[in-house]
Amino acid sequence: MKKSVFRFIVLTVLIVSLVGVSTVFAENSIKGKVVAFIPKVTGNSFFEAANAGAQKYAEKWGITVKYMGSATASVTDQLEVIQQAIDAGVDAIAISSVDAKALDEKLKEAQEQGIVVVTWDSDVSSDARSLMVSQGTASQLGPMLVEMGVESLKERGVDVNGPVKYVWHYSQAAVADQNSWYVAGEAYIKEKYPNWVAVADPYYSEQDPQKAVAIGEAILDAHPDIDLIICNDSTALPGQCTAAENKGLTKDDITITGFCPPSGMTAHLQAGTIARWGLWDCGLQGALACYFAAYLAAGNVVHAGDTVNIPEIGDVEIVPNDALVPGDKTAPENSGVVLLPERVVFTAENVANYNF
Repeated sequence: MKKSVFRFIVLTVLIVSLVGVSTVFAENSIKGKVVAFIPKVTGNSFFEAANAGAQKYAEKWGITVKYMGSATASVTDQLEVIQQAIDAGVDAIAISSVDAKALDEKLKEAQEQGIVVVTWDSDVSSDARSLMVSQGTASQLGPMLVEMGVESLKERGVDVNGPVKYVWHYSQAAVADQNSWYVAGEAYIKEKYPNWVAVADPYYSEQDPQKAVAIGEAILDAHPDIDLIICNDSTALPGQCTAAENKGLTKDDITITGFCPPSGMTAHLQAGTIARWGLWDCGLQGALACYFAAYLAAGNVVHAGDTVNIPEIGDVEIVPNDALVPGDKTAPENSGVVLLPERVVFTAENVANYNF
């Protein structure tokens, strides 16, 4: 009998260690927590959709999400907004960073004052935040960008195994996620399409809508015979499409693709400028960032390998930080990456199914 009891105790300990504390013990309620939700820039369709998703779920969860940002995407502006959040005494910050390193010191200051920091969309150093809610790994998103271009090139009769002329247009190299997609995409091109020719280094428009159009026109002026422009940024993509329209070009003349919410691209689809582009559910991403920010602020603890059940959404898994950055370390607790479950390619056939 004593052996049976001992076996039961051992088995229970093993289950707890394998399943994860957060899925075994009762959780602290997140109700009443206040989260500062900080985008790279306000007014952009991606970030407005992310905020809409966060607000929708926040009401159901009983938390307050304060949308705090600026109309320009700069390190200086984000540092000021973070300070405003600290001064406001929020419980947590959920931020999409304009720079991979420049916000670290200020976010660590917030952490020292007891404010939980979670990132989403674009990351900072892993020791300057707890969790990162990511749209996917570079090995998923880089090839996705390239293959959307490939499908559109094929549709207009371009030999994708030939010397396709292409270039990348996005916000800036300091934005870690966008740059990692570029790096992974370039590696994928060299492996799968070795005859492609990059006509220039990436062009950067710094998430400025007017500059995105101007840079887009500059690309078309400098490379009138270009086949493909890849815009891994939700400001660059509509800006590049507007530039093409200003030049009288359509999807039959040039292939443009990238990442942006449907709401920011429908007009360009209807104008015949673009055939397909992609994204993920940024509303869900914004909501998850706010949930985990409030969840940790409530005193709950998570570990890489845990599965956490999110009310109204379902189970999500936390994976180590090296899922995004090879070699990056993961702290023993409250550290890691939450990966969104899927990504979507939008076309005229399915875009009406998405309302963000």
